[in-house]
Amino acid sequence: MSFVFFYNLIPAYVIERLFWEQRGMSIQMVVYTEIIFAITVVLLEVPTGIIADKWGRKKMVVLSALLECCMFLILVFATEFWHFAIAIFLAGIARTSSSGSENALLYDSLLQDNKEQQFEKYLGRLNVCDYSSAIIAAICGSFFASKYGFEMNYWISVSSMLVSSCISLMLIEPAIKSKSDESIEISVYIKASINFFRKNQGVCLVVLSGMITGAALSFIDEFWQLYLNRLEIPVLYFGLYSAVIMVLRLPGNIIAYVMKRRFRYKTILTWVIAVFTVGFLYVSVTQDYTGLGAIFLICLFSGIIEPISTGYLHHRTDSNMRATIDSFQSLGLNAVLIITGLGFGYFSSKYDIFGGFGFVAFICGVFFVYFLIASKETIE
Repeated sequence: MSFVFFYNLIPAYVIERLFWEQRGMSIQMVVYTEIIFAITVVLLEVPTGIIADKWGRKKMVVLSALLECCMFLILVFATEFWHFAIAIFLAGIARTSSSGSENALLYDSLLQDNKEQQFEKYLGRLNVCDYSSAIIAAICGSFFASKYGFEMNYWISVSSMLVSSCISLMLIEPAIKSKSDESIEISVYIKASINFFRKNQGVCLVVLSGMITGAALSFIDEFWQLYLNRLEIPVLYFGLYSAVIMVLRLPGNIIAYVMKRRFRYKTILTWVIAVFTVGFLYVSVTQDYTGLGAIFLICLFSGIIEPISTGYLHHRTDSNMRATIDSFQSLGLNAVLIITGLGFGYFSSKYDIFGGFGFVAFICGVFFVYFLIASKETIE
């Protein structure tokens, strides 16, 4: 957990958009960097997942931490669009290196001790550690930013990521338990992964639900600072707001494993998607302080989705392809981000940040209707 703690102890995030705006980055330019990030992930997600399955998940986690450190160092001195583009490109490589590897490392560690059915429980706890670290960073970061300027937060983030890199070297790689003793060649991985999803329509729909809600939530995570700025809320309170939206995600992560025992997957996902749709629509239309309540409600329900969707996938995946299959989930998420990002950027340029949130509401609403129809027979 110490690795997760320092990996997410990043005070730069609390003032990131304001720092970028200060350095000349408009909303449209920020969206372009998000698309660069998403394209990088789409292109590299599966290859890095294959590498993790073939040569070790720990190595990819270490690489991810080092690349994140380099990314923050570049941003300290960034003044042009291409500086930010390079930094985000490195962040994309870092994300692909760790996305499938971390979950695979966790699941196989539990599998080694015959505790794999508790995956959602332990993933939820790691997410709680993640958010707790981010909350501390947000509260301290807003204070440092108001007192010492935005750049200080980036230097602290570089230091935290260096500590995380050192801790990652001490992680233990578990032995992979596979249903098959045969080694799968790299050329077969992609075909086998596609066949897996083709044969498991329920998995596809659950994973797609995680992709849509995850993409929608990312626009809150990336642009809440501009939203608060439009409401004329002082920077001093940004840390408190960031802490609140992360604290609200903790209950869902903690009780997700309990909820899957008491409710059907379809019921849980239906409620989450409905809340996202109505919440984003309200934020877009009201354009006042009451919209904060809608964002808080979205964050409260969002904590449930990752443990549920990721656990549903991993319980049905063989260990020798676990990181690769998980990488397909991240690939899909970023493919959705590219599509929605273009729309978000367009409507934000026309109607400011509120128009962008309105577009997200439309996407969630369309998927909600599709989910109700498609989930009747596919989800167990």
